[in-house]
Amino acid sequence: MVAAAAAGFRAIAPDLPGYGLSEPPVDLAQASWEGLMEDLLAVLDCLSISKIFLVAKDFGVKPAFDLARCHPERVCGVVSLGVPPLVESLGFSGLPEGFYIYRWREPGRAEADFGRFNVRRIMRTIYILFSKDEIPVAKQGQEIMDLADEETPMPHWFTEQDLSAYTTLYEKSGFITALRIPYRTKAAELEYANPRFEMPMFAIMGEKDYILKFPALKDYMSSEKLKEIAPDHRITYIAEGSHFVQEQFPDLVSELMIEFICKHA
Repeated sequence: MVAAAAAGFRAIAPDLPGYGLSEPPVDLAQASWEGLMEDLLAVLDCLSISKIFLVAKDFGVKPAFDLARCHPERVCGVVSLGVPPLVESLGFSGLPEGFYIYRWREPGRAEADFGRFNVRRIMRTIYILFSKDEIPVAKQGQEIMDLADEETPMPHWFTEQDLSAYTTLYEKSGFITALRIPYRTKAAELEYANPRFEMPMFAIMGEKDYILKFPALKDYMSSEKLKEIAPDHRITYIAEGSHFVQEQFPDLVSELMIEFICKHA
């Protein structure tokens, strides 16, 4: 946001419901991907903003991509961090039972796993596991939180101050919304959605991001399908970059983002 403001742009970073400082949905059972897109539209309408660039990370790309396809007249371009342009889920075929998404989709399992530890330990473990270049997979008789312990070093770029900041936020919000969306909420078929992206798309990926080892993603990124759905797209890979590439290399990611926005503004 600082980099965007310094370049002369207005930057808005909404906390999704149940994340950060935002209150969780009143009825969690009604939380939906479509609702997240509608929330983004509501922010734009409330601030009387007609058109924007979207910058999204991880599962946040889903509502951003949905907005770009359903309301292309409101979107100048999209910068996605860690995920290439997608119009549908690629699935997780070929991954074992202990795959973290399989485990966290199961009602009650992550709650029991997380419930053994305080929030600080949970956030510490998540940053350790998801900054590696291997997909987090638990063995039989093991849970995801068992894949790291207090002796496992944190990534060198992730500080105790960072950990404290995230711990404070999740002590307030808890993890229930984070488990509901994205892991336990099925996306409905979008009405009026374009089959492809009409605007420029830019993906910034870490070369050591574990998601690049998802079998379906590997096949997709080397296929013609990506070119079909995002004819004006570009992907930049950052050497040594992890799934948290924007925290690992904030200045470089900001520079790439601003360069893209200035080019298409």
